[in-house]
Amino acid sequence: MASFLGNSFLGISLIVALLSLLLFKISPLKSLYSTPQNFQRLFTVEELAIYNGSDPSLPIFLGIIGSVFDVSKGKSHYGVGGGYNHFAGRDASRAFVSGNFTGDGLTDSLHGLSSAEVKSIVDWRDFYFRTYTFVGKLVGRYYDSEGNPTKYLKGAEAKAARGAQLMEKQKKEEAKLPSCNSRWSQEEGSEVWCDDGYPRLVQRPEQIALTGKMSKRCACFKEDDLGQPGLEVYEGCDYLAKTCRL
Repeated sequence: MASFLGNSFLGISLIVALLSLLLFKISPLKSLYSTPQNFQRLFTVEELAIYNGSDPSLPIFLGIIGSVFDVSKGKSHYGVGGGYNHFAGRDASRAFVSGNFTGDGLTDSLHGLSSAEVKSIVDWRDFYFRTYTFVGKLVGRYYDSEGNPTKYLKGAEAKAARGAQLMEKQKKEEAKLPSCNSRWSQEEGSEVWCDDGYPRLVQRPEQIALTGKMSKRCACFKEDDLGQPGLEVYEGCDYLAKTCRL
């Protein structure tokens, strides 16, 4: 009797296993991708491209710095015809700061970007972690075939961290010198002024390291400090004027 029950149980188990295998072969996409929130996986570029919103039966995925997110709840933006559809089904990290949403602009390469720009892209990735469902990693530039971070990912995150440090340093330095007040109107144009002190253009010391470009800001200086090097009087503005029209 025990032998009969044992054989029956094995027979039922074998039938269940065969049915499961048959169902998997019939609908592999549904079994693998219908509930992406329940798993994390590795994607190839070709696999990620499937989830570009063109198939309404599949979720919409996008990649940023190699991390893949399900953005289906933002279908009106990321679906076909949406304003952000160019991000769907690919990793177009560079476009988050370049604004180039066509051709070579839709790339995951960050080559040549400043530390401030790379930090901005990392901030965007953090936004997606907070707002959408992380479903996996894209094998390629930022993750290897086993899902481990590559030197490119580590380099991008280090550059973003450096950018954050420089921005914080710049913020502290600029806090030592009050910024000018400013306003603009169509009738009168631009105007800068100081409630206490005199307006001068001064170089932003961290800006070259942050963006690769030199920039200046308007700061207010006491009269005794106006003789220090590096201060620039606005063109057409008197040396001791507290208000300058631009």
